[in-house]
Amino acid sequence: MNTTTGITLGGLTAAAIVLLYNLRPWWTGNRDAKQLAAFGKGTALGLVSAVCPGGILGWLHAHSGGAANSAGGRITSGATGVHAAAPVAHRSLTGLDEPGACVVAVLAIVVVIAWKAAGKRDKWRMAGGTFVASVLCLTAGVIGALTWMPGLLNGVGASVAHAVGKSL
Repeated sequence: MNTTTGITLGGLTAAAIVLLYNLRPWWTGNRDAKQLAAFGKGTALGLVSAVCPGGILGWLHAHSGGAANSAGGRITSGATGVHAAAPVAHRSLTGLDEPGACVVAVLAIVVVIAWKAAGKRDKWRMAGGTFVASVLCLTAGVIGALTWMPGLLNGVGASVAHAVGKSL
C-alpha cells in the first residue's frame, strides 16, 4: 500500500460504509450514547492523528487514505462496474508544537488503554472510528472545519506546561 496525500471518491465510499456499519446498531437500537463510546474514542484518535506530521500516528493517518482508496475502488467497481478514482480536494492540518504533541501522545495512550480493556466488538468499533476520522481528515472541507484543532491542542499543552513551571 502506498502512502497518499489525498482521497478519492472511492475512498470516501469506503469510509461512509464503515461509518454506516458503526452507526446502524445505535440508530436501530435505543439510541443510547454509550453505544457510540467505542467509535467515539477511535474517532478522537483519528482526529488527532491528522495533526501529526510524523511518528506512528502520522504514518497511520497518511496510510489510511491509501487503504480507503484501494478498498473503495474495489467496492464501487465490483458493485457498479465504475471505478470511483476521482480525487477529492485535499488539505492538511499543520502547526502542532511540543506541548501540543505531548497532549496528542497522552490522548493516544488513553485510547490504547481503552483498546486493551475493550472487547472484540468494541475494538472493531474503535478501529472503525479511527479509520473514518482519519480518512475524512484528508478532505479539504473537513480540515477547513478543524483548523482550530492544532491551536487547541497546543494551548492545552502550553497551559499544562505553564502550570508545572515550564516557561515556553
